[in-house]
Amino acid sequence: MSLVRRAGADTLGPVEVPTIARRSSWTGGAVQQRLRRLNLITTVPPLAVVGVLLLLLTARTWWHVVIQVIGLIAALATAERWTAGDYLRVARPSLAVAAAVWLAGALTDDPSAFFGVSVVGSFLIPPLPRRRFAALAGFTALVAVLGAANVLVHDDRVGPRLIQYAAIPAVAVLVSTGFMFVSQRFFDLIAELEQSREREAELAVTRERVRFAGDLHDIQGHTLHVVKLKVALAEKLLDSDLDRARAELAEVRSLVGDTIVQTKELAHAQRRLNLSAELENAKNLFEAAGIHVRVERESEVDARAGELLGQVLRETTTNILRHAQARQVRITLSRSGIEILNDGAAEDGEPSLGGLAMLRERLAEHGGELRVSRTDGRFLTAAAFPGQESR
Repeated sequence: MSLVRRAGADTLGPVEVPTIARRSSWTGGAVQQRLRRLNLITTVPPLAVVGVLLLLLTARTWWHVVIQVIGLIAALATAERWTAGDYLRVARPSLAVAAAVWLAGALTDDPSAFFGVSVVGSFLIPPLPRRRFAALAGFTALVAVLGAANVLVHDDRVGPRLIQYAAIPAVAVLVSTGFMFVSQRFFDLIAELEQSREREAELAVTRERVRFAGDLHDIQGHTLHVVKLKVALAEKLLDSDLDRARAELAEVRSLVGDTIVQTKELAHAQRRLNLSAELENAKNLFEAAGIHVRVERESEVDARAGELLGQVLRETTTNILRHAQARQVRITLSRSGIEILNDGAAEDGEPSLGGLAMLRERLAEHGGELRVSRTDGRFLTAAAFPGQESR
């Protein structure tokens, strides 16, 4: 298990790095390795088998064996480097060697010696950025011309020899190159799929980080503002009501302790908000700030929506305490949502979501919606899950 330490780790202890975050550091290399293994398995062994079979079935002299082995080595070297994405520096000299092998085979009556040159050429042509068909036509003609050299040393059976040493190798080049066109497209699609999965993993990591940052903001930003209010209240009470000041400071200590626990639970993905607890907390905070609060329960909130609605209530409570000069707040709960209405809102400009923007996206992901409006100094924050109303 990978462990890291964050700020305050002496209190929070080790924090487990999410699996998906660990994955993002090695996904790219793993993808390349998997593609290389797949290419090796599907390309090199079949070529080796075909080359060995041709050698066993057609080689009649030791010279034919030497020729075909050299051509086969050139083909396999090119194929192996192609799977690694680094074949040009090998394929070009291999093509020269394979072409010489084919010429030698044509002159010594070895019709299978074209195997190496056809394979090497089929790897070189498909990746060309342009004029691939012109290159294919030229390469096919080259193979046919090299094979036709056989008639220079034999003047009998010219027609059958041209078919065997020129036409058949030319067709084999066309077939092998066409197969490589298809294979390259297939492997390109696999690579695109793997890259898409990698991007999805990176996006999931980003979303997780944003979610963690939002939750951390909800916990600590809210707590710090409440601590500020309670400490200010305790300072005012020091000279007039010492017992009340001590009580406020005790609440501050308790609140800080709860925040440490919640942060630890968040780090271990164990945190769950309780809407009822958040409602009681919001009520106490508003009353402590001298704001009259009224809670209306039209129905019990659905349990599946309660956690997100609790986050909305917590963020809205913080916003009201920080940005509004509120005197009254009304909180209305229904089965599918929550509405928080407060006065003392600024009159200028369009209402902005602020910290609620992230919660709007989170609600949308779960089929909910969040809206804000401002009219005559009253600010309304409403979150709802329309699909819950009919349940």
